[in-house]
Amino acid sequence: MLRALLLLPLIGALIVALLPTRDPLLIRRATLAATGVVLVFSWALLGQFDPAIATRQFYETHAWHARLGSSFSLGIDGFSLPMILLAALLMVVAVIASSAVRNGARMYFSLLLVLETAMFGVFMARDWTLFYVFWELTLIPLFFLIDRMGGSNRERRQKAALNFVIYTMGGSVFMLISLLLLYDASPTHSFGMTALADAARSLPIATQVWIFAGLFIGFGVKMAVFPLHGWVPLVYSEAPAAVPLISSGILLKMGGYGLLRATETLPGAAWALQGWLATLAFITIIYAGVLAWRQRDLVLMLAYASISHMGVVLLGLAALNTAGLTGAVMQMVAHGLVAGALFFLVGLLHQRTHTRDIGEYSSLVRSMPRFAFFMVLALVAAVGLPGTAGFIAELHALVGGFARWGGWMLLLSLSLLVSAAYAFRTVGRLFTGPVAPVGSAMQSVPDLTRSEMAAAGLLATGILGIGFYPAPALALIGSSVARLARLFGG
Repeated sequence: MLRALLLLPLIGALIVALLPTRDPLLIRRATLAATGVVLVFSWALLGQFDPAIATRQFYETHAWHARLGSSFSLGIDGFSLPMILLAALLMVVAVIASSAVRNGARMYFSLLLVLETAMFGVFMARDWTLFYVFWELTLIPLFFLIDRMGGSNRERRQKAALNFVIYTMGGSVFMLISLLLLYDASPTHSFGMTALADAARSLPIATQVWIFAGLFIGFGVKMAVFPLHGWVPLVYSEAPAAVPLISSGILLKMGGYGLLRATETLPGAAWALQGWLATLAFITIIYAGVLAWRQRDLVLMLAYASISHMGVVLLGLAALNTAGLTGAVMQMVAHGLVAGALFFLVGLLHQRTHTRDIGEYSSLVRSMPRFAFFMVLALVAAVGLPGTAGFIAELHALVGGFARWGGWMLLLSLSLLVSAAYAFRTVGRLFTGPVAPVGSAMQSVPDLTRSEMAAAGLLATGILGIGFYPAPALALIGSSVARLARLFGG
């Protein structure tokens, strides 16, 4: 089933690539159908997944390079399945958000489907060489999406694409070195995740720390934690609307997911570096939150807000206890839904108004009531209001962090106040500000269409569903979280 899920987007990309370029509507509908089939197939896995089993499920392996010890191994657990479900959902939303794409539509939508396969591969891989191949494969479609389909300023979009590749590949070099060191330490000389984890735990702590540091740089760049976040502002500013949505909703989570796997492989190093991880998490949360508060550009505000929320993921992971790890995984899911909704809605607003400056909007609730409802819901979910998925995630991270560091968790509370400041400032400027003059373009902005309402409704259902009834989501990840926490006495 995992192989089939991996191939479905590629088959869709091939079909889209063969369609006539003169009919962008047909291309978009074909892509929407392909991502819809992938969504249904991926969620069908949920019915056959047993949450009580902490180890890998749907496992299959085939020798890839026997002498090297690498294999084509696929499997999922309570950490990877939520990421796959989230990726499948957000890809449908990204296609709906790309209704304005006309020129180069065939290349654009084909690249989106290739990117979906690469992301699935990262979450399914149970061999580090396969993981690394899919990790690097995400760069190719993203580079061309930014470079060819980005903003109108050619020089800036090329700079953004190059900036993204240099940052990510630079981090990947450290990751590769760490994996080679782990491979050398393995008596079986295998890249299988289980085999490398067994070998790594017998290494001296000092060696584990150096290897973990290399993995952290690779995953931290993708996760955009301080000070490895420099690629985010330019890429989010210049990329087409679907790329910030996918990047914030899924690609940042690839970094968090990789860090979970690194922690599982090198628990001694994670324990030794716990204080440093927590320090970086607090700096990321507050620093990025303040920068988000200072932005007038809506996309940049959401970009820095996403970095701040990934700091919560790092903080929960650094707690190394059941509540903290639960908060880290739930934050990845919750922020994926919330960031997907926010970037989706802001992208649609930019298409209609051709501006992202918050100061140029005024009382849009009069002309866009449906947009206003979903935007306010997403913003209060980003703050972590009770009844939303963000509250469940941040509560677990807060409890886990308090059990580990006590009063230092007041810093997290401070960051929540900063989040509330920029979220409610945005609500005020967008919907309760001064009424636009008669005849102004802001008085006649079209509201959400039916398909856009459906996409926003799906994300809102996930946000509120987890917020009011989190038990199924917590049960889905519970066994895997407990298994990881046991490595640290939890």
